[in-house]
Order: sequence, then C-alpha cells, then structure tokens
Amino acid sequence: MPGAWTTLTLLSLVYAFNFLDRTLIYILFTPIKAELGLGELELALLGSTSFVIFYTVLGVPFGRLADRVNRVRMIAVGLVVWSVFSGLTGLMHSFEALFACRLMVGVGEATLGPAAISLLADYFPAGRRANANALYAAGVPIGAAAAMFGGGAIAQAWGWRGAFFALGFPGVVLAAVLLLTVREPRSKPAATVPALGAPVVPHRSNWRAIVNNPALRRHTLGYALFALAANAVSMWIPSLLAVKYDQELKTVGMAMGACTLIGGISGSLLGGRLADAWRARSAGGRLRFSATAAMVCVPLWFGLLSAPSFTVALLFLTPLLAAALMWLGPASADLAEIVAPEDRGLAVGLYFFGVNAVGYGLGPPVLGWLAERAGSATDPRRVADVLVLCPVACCVAALCLLAAARMRERRVRVVESLASPHLA
Repeated sequence: MPGAWTTLTLLSLVYAFNFLDRTLIYILFTPIKAELGLGELELALLGSTSFVIFYTVLGVPFGRLADRVNRVRMIAVGLVVWSVFSGLTGLMHSFEALFACRLMVGVGEATLGPAAISLLADYFPAGRRANANALYAAGVPIGAAAAMFGGGAIAQAWGWRGAFFALGFPGVVLAAVLLLTVREPRSKPAATVPALGAPVVPHRSNWRAIVNNPALRRHTLGYALFALAANAVSMWIPSLLAVKYDQELKTVGMAMGACTLIGGISGSLLGGRLADAWRARSAGGRLRFSATAAMVCVPLWFGLLSAPSFTVALLFLTPLLAAALMWLGPASADLAEIVAPEDRGLAVGLYFFGVNAVGYGLGPPVLGWLAERAGSATDPRRVADVLVLCPVACCVAALCLLAAARMRERRVRVVESLASPHLA
C-alpha cells in the first residue's frame, strides 16, 4: 500500500518515544531514591505498576476504540498526553505526585499499541507482518537506549529533573508531524486463519470468543512471562551494575545504551525475519521461534548475574537483550492472522492487557518486595539473588508458547482436512 514505509518509520519513532518516556525513570532510580528516600518496592511501583495500571486497564477499551475511530488521530492525542506528563514528572517532589504523573503517562501510551498494530496490519500483507512489526518494535531498543544515553548524561549534568524536562516534552512535536504525514487507510477484508483452538464455526465478533480461546491464553501468558524477564533487564540491571561494580551513573547509562542499541535492534530485526521464516514452515512457527529465544535467554541470565566484572557483565548483557526482544514482532503478527480485521484492535488490546498485567504490573513489585525481604536496603547487590527468577520465567514462557504452537498447528490441520475435496 502506498505510504506503508513512511507510516512504519513514523510509528517506529513514536514507539521509540513511547519507550523512552516509559523507561527513562529506570536510569534515574539511584538519584530519585537518594533524594526522596524510597525503597525497592516504591521504585518498582513508580517504574512499572503506576504506569501499567491505566495502560493495562485501558488497553481493551482503547483496542475496541481503535476498530472504530481514526487511528492516526488516536495515536497523536495519546502521544501528546504521555509526553506532557513525562515532562511534568520533573516538577514533582513526592512519591504520590510521581505516581500520579506515571499514571497519566500510562493513559497516553495505552492508545499506541492497539492502534499501531491494527494500522500496520492494513498497510502490510500477512506474509510480511512479522518483519514489519519487528521494524516497528525496533522503537523499543531505540527508545530504551535514548533513555539510558540521554537520561544518564543529562542527570549527571543537570539532575534527574532536567532529564524529564529535556526528554519528555519533545514528543508533542512528533504528534504534529504524525498528523500531517500519515493517513488513515480504509480497512480491507483479509483472509484469516481460524482462531487458535476455537471450534469450527463462523467467526464470532465479540470479546468472549477471544478470551475463551485456550491457545490464545497460552500465547498471552507465554509472552507475558517473557516480557517480565525482559523488563527486569531495563528496570533492575542499571542500578545493580552501578552498585555491584562501583560505576558512575553516566558510565552505566552509556554502557546500557550501547548494549541496548546493539543487542536490542539486532534482536528485534532478526527476530522478525527469522519468525517469518519459521512461520513459512509451519502454522505455529512464530510461536516455536519465540519459545527458542526464551530458552536462549536462560544461560545468558545466569552469566550476567554471576559476572566477575563490569566488562564481562556487558558481554552477557548484549546477547541477552537481543534474545529478550526477539519476540516483539512475532507476538503481534500472530494476533493479526487469527482474528478478523474488525477485531484486530480488540485482540491486541486484550493481548496487551495480559502481557502488561503480568509482565509489567505484577512482576516488578513482586521482585521489588522480594528484594527488600532479601536485604537490598542494606546491600543493594542482593537484588541479584531475586533476579534468578527471571530465567525461571523464561522456561515457563517457552512451555506456554510451545503448547500454543501445537494447538495452532493442530487447528490448521483440521481446517485443511475439512477443506480438502472428498473422493467418492
């Protein structure tokens, strides 16, 4: 479709701003903790739970809204909201005020996922969606790297408040560019693979048909656990590296930014291409690929947590980030195939609800609480003892994704057998 690559480029940039504003606070944990006297649990609540509350709850209604309104305008409005409140975070002087700003960042960012994935599904054919979604998802490492590079350097020079001012407000300009450049395409009917595990009946256009699908539940749970482990890298590793190896915030930010750019972008782009190649061989290929990526993360996690030096830790961190972000393209690409075009936004909203509730809403505060119980208040290095749960989450994620893959392949075989002509 004309304008597809321009749209993809701008949406990737919007996603980069999305993740920049989402993860900027991670590199600023140390100075915020020092100024406000916060504990690990409070940092986890600020870093993830505060953001995820509305981001998760609104994902479903915003998903349905994306099926009915101009998606470009919807994204632009959300971009303005989250950018303004990200910038305003620098003015806050209490945990409660910071929490409120993070809530509103989540409200704005909840508009992006359902609308963007639905837009890309209209702009790109089924055989190229995982690659297109992977290019879109490259905004994740770009935004996270910008947060690490910019946040660490600006905070070192002008304090953590200056980092929010400098990196939060510019998103408003991007919203104007998006409105002037990207058009809303007409939705087109598309052939879809019958829903995973669903009975052989005509498609039912309602949320119950999606929620009650057992394979989709395994799909979402698997990616939610994978997301929990991936998010832990950005949330806890920067401060752990600074304390464990006695490094300055700027040094850690530059190192994390470089690792995120190299590992994250290569993993995201390579993941999309490989997932499409695996999908060409079998209906559950993308799910099997993501399960493999989850298992690759396991030894890399143990290597990172036991590294004897800062340099060795970075050698494990780069491939870990690559493997941990390979799932971003395949996950949403499968959703676009297994529901009708008019329900894509809703399906993506429900998927984001599950992934964010587990991976970003419940996981971080549980890890933060366990870290406090382990004694992180007196020895911050004890956070590493709790992070061993992340490779365990990767193993369970792989099992869920493999189960979903088997269901999808079995379902496609049933449909193909019913479609085959019967011999007399």
